[in-house]
Amino acid sequence: MVGFAFVLLALYVFPAIVLELAVAALCVLATYEVLGATRLVTNRLELLLCMLVSLGLAIGHFTVLPVSLSAVVQGLIFVLLVGSFAIELKFHDSMRVAQVSWGFFGALIVPYLMLSLVRIFQMDFQPVGETNFHVGQFIVLLPLLAAWGADTCALFAGMLFGKHKLAPVVSPKKTIEGAVGGVVGGAVLVLIAALIMNALMGLEMPVWAALVLGAAGAVLGEVGDLSFSIIKRQTSIKDYGHIFPGHGGVLDRFDSVLFVAPFAEILFRIIW
Repeated sequence: MVGFAFVLLALYVFPAIVLELAVAALCVLATYEVLGATRLVTNRLELLLCMLVSLGLAIGHFTVLPVSLSAVVQGLIFVLLVGSFAIELKFHDSMRVAQVSWGFFGALIVPYLMLSLVRIFQMDFQPVGETNFHVGQFIVLLPLLAAWGADTCALFAGMLFGKHKLAPVVSPKKTIEGAVGGVVGGAVLVLIAALIMNALMGLEMPVWAALVLGAAGAVLGEVGDLSFSIIKRQTSIKDYGHIFPGHGGVLDRFDSVLFVAPFAEILFRIIW
């Protein structure tokens, strides 16, 4: 509830930089969790470099900076490449080269997927009525609803009807019936939200697009959840962190969003 209240304040009350800073913090924490908490990267210099690159990528998305995002990405790839192999050469006796590969995954791919939320938020193709709001401030809720709403529907569907295990080794509590309930529930929830936005803000989001986002988002969210669960299983950790009491770390809460948000961004750019 505290997190949801902050999201609403960041979207509709605080200036845009507050949301951008919050997502930047999530990116750095996610990078640390997937590399440091799992010990996929054990060299401290490499881990620090990856976290700095993650932060730089997030800062490159700030609207207050007149910098080309493509230039930022290219520069950070170069910095991470040269820096990682310089560290590898220095610590070649104790550092496995696989840490360099994992570094690229944790420092660039994970935060870039997370930053889809910022890129959606910054979409300003259409003002909302006579207000100062833009559509991006509202449609950014749709991938979150597709991920978390579908997950909630899957939870209750699994509790009520679950009999057949979906992935018994990776996630023993997930069931096929729950997954189906998540797909149906996600499609319905996103459709309802899209219809409300269409009616109140003239969003003109096609019904088919809302259904696709809800249903495909539920599937992608399930894939994201299971994918990061595999990493936890193979690295023998229970949670990625403890920043969210009762939920774990950033990746324990946003693993599904990492897969849904980029899909939503692509879909929105096709529609508008």
